[in-house]
Amino acid sequence: MNRLACVSLLITAGLQVTASLQAQQPADLESKLSTKIGATWKKSGAPSVSVAVVKDGKLNYARAFGEADMAAHRLADPQTRYAVGSISKQFTAAAMLLAEEQGRLSLDDKVAKYFPDLTRAGEITIRQLLSHTSGYEDYAPQDYIIPDWTKAIAPQAILDRWARKPLNFDPGTKWQYSNTNYVLAGAVFEKATGASLVRFLREKIFDPLDMPSAADCLPIKPGDAVAYTRYALGQPRPAGREADGWYFAAGELCMTPSDLARWDMAFLQKKILSTRSYEEFTREVKLSNGNSTHYALGLTLGEMSSVPSLQHGGEVSGFISSNSIYPTQGGAVVVLSNEDGISLVGPLAREIAAAAFLPDQPVPAEKETRRVRTVLEGLRNGRIDRALFTANANSYFSETALSDCKASLTPLGKLQAVTAAGENLRGGMIHRTYRAQFAKKAVMLNIYVTTEGKFEQFMVEEQM
Repeated sequence: MNRLACVSLLITAGLQVTASLQAQQPADLESKLSTKIGATWKKSGAPSVSVAVVKDGKLNYARAFGEADMAAHRLADPQTRYAVGSISKQFTAAAMLLAEEQGRLSLDDKVAKYFPDLTRAGEITIRQLLSHTSGYEDYAPQDYIIPDWTKAIAPQAILDRWARKPLNFDPGTKWQYSNTNYVLAGAVFEKATGASLVRFLREKIFDPLDMPSAADCLPIKPGDAVAYTRYALGQPRPAGREADGWYFAAGELCMTPSDLARWDMAFLQKKILSTRSYEEFTREVKLSNGNSTHYALGLTLGEMSSVPSLQHGGEVSGFISSNSIYPTQGGAVVVLSNEDGISLVGPLAREIAAAAFLPDQPVPAEKETRRVRTVLEGLRNGRIDRALFTANANSYFSETALSDCKASLTPLGKLQAVTAAGENLRGGMIHRTYRAQFAKKAVMLNIYVTTEGKFEQFMVEEQM
């Protein structure tokens, strides 16, 4: 339960179901996305994955792959709800901002105004709760369900057990992810407003944005995706679910990818909240010494090939989720899956975003990738075809270099895959990077190719 933080099925039986789209995606991109997602999902072995893509401010793609319930062979479709885990945190932050607009609280209020008996409550602000800079210890760092979580609990009991402990650090001096922050934030919201957090979200966000599936995960609905987990590289196994109270404001929501995408569209268009609130929402919170946190309010700040992003993932027992917004592209990518213990949604979300928002980014031809693989196989055996290299590169590959390549690459086992990772232009050449997966380890390839097609550089680098 950094589950609240932040993943031999039947693709040939037609498990993909296409949703009605508000704006038709260009056929070539839609086909490209479906092919990419279907292949990645099938390779992962996850029960299902469901995706929504916003492009130019509109929902352009919504499709599900796989089974929502493996035992019943019930297919996932775009109307299937998934737990979104810590993506819920941005809705808690939005509720706090709306309450601030209404004059019911301030993000600069001290926790002591609402819960004076908690540890150093007179020093910690709501903003520090929402940005994980408070110092309160995380009550749920585990990535598997523990016995305590199968018993219902009240949010106040979580606070009594974890927000009365000594702080992990002085407020504002460090960033450390903590679900306790958001349970406390939710409790502050309900005390300040007198309103139920989920009911408030329904009235102020979910209903106005036509997000009918968005609600508390409990009680589980018959059409919801079933939770699964995985032990090491084993098959999907049914997973338990956290009992009532453990989610709360840190990760209690379930919804469809399309409904989450509607929130992303409203975010891009600055609906629901005021312009000032959106500025607060997305502004990086700095530490007291001025260092960066790369975190705003329930949102991680990042970029993809120089395209800025606002992102958050989520994980609760049996579910992993990713929601990424690209403001300069008017776009967003939502990826939800009903299996934890697998690295699927994050890498897949990045692949989808690159295909949707970086269509002009060149991808090496398969022939070129095969050529790179052949060279790497040669290095693994201590030899190269020097006709493929420039004079500079041939000088680099001395007998010592070739001997070291052989000695260090041979123990890695069989070369399983070579995958293009990036490409740009520099020095009148094409600069390409690849990820090479051996049986025991992956390495990176840092390559320059001249206009004549020769390798000016072919460096094998350790991936840390």
